[in-house]
Amino acid sequence: MTYQTLTIQHASQVATVALNRPEVRNAFNETMIAEITHAFVELGSNAGVRVIVLAANGAAFCAGGDLNWMKAMADYTPEQNRADAAQLATMLRTIYQCPKPVIAKVQGDCYAGGLGLVAACDIVAAVDTAQFCLSEVKIGLIPATISPYVIKAIGESAARRYFITAERFSAETAQKLGLVHEMVSAEKLDESVSLLLKALLAASPNAVTEAKRLVRAIAGQPLTEALIAGTVDEIAKIRASTEGREGVRAFLEKRKPSWLQ
Repeated sequence: MTYQTLTIQHASQVATVALNRPEVRNAFNETMIAEITHAFVELGSNAGVRVIVLAANGAAFCAGGDLNWMKAMADYTPEQNRADAAQLATMLRTIYQCPKPVIAKVQGDCYAGGLGLVAACDIVAAVDTAQFCLSEVKIGLIPATISPYVIKAIGESAARRYFITAERFSAETAQKLGLVHEMVSAEKLDESVSLLLKALLAASPNAVTEAKRLVRAIAGQPLTEALIAGTVDEIAKIRASTEGREGVRAFLEKRKPSWLQ
């Protein structure tokens, strides 16, 4: 597929998906939403890809919704608005549920829906100069579609504040809230992402996928007998898996596992 709003690069089992509308600060429209969804579905099922980096070209990471796209929404019927919002929701869910680990490489400011993109990723590395903002209420809207991912990332209390004040907050604050995992200078952003890639590529591909799924299944659940029994089943299943057996054997035999050879 030829992408109009993205660039995609492949190198050493890593795919980098870069937002490529720098002239509008990588604001997304219906085309970008559809293309991001397609890219993550395709890369998520590509056996040659083990990690996906979500990046952006230009000064800003993502300014949220494109103004022309939002202007068109003003004349949408309720049915059209629901269909349009559903496409955005599908894009976010596709990133969040991608079987491959996803690193957000945030090189600049990140507003509104762009913050939702970041929150849907597994790991976030950001420059220390990046600014974040959930700006929807300033224009009479609410961050509804991105809310499940943002609230998971920063918690209910912080979400209440930033959803209703639309204050800008720094990368340092974003890190304290849990949205950003690694905060570095612009000069060290590539190095920070490289270290994360090294760690992810050293792990069992199957185990990484299953660990992602495990977090989604366990997070927020009450500690019940059923939950504990489920975790017992999970470890028993992974121990009996091909990569589980290979990993333990390699450790005991003091050699590299097959996925590193």
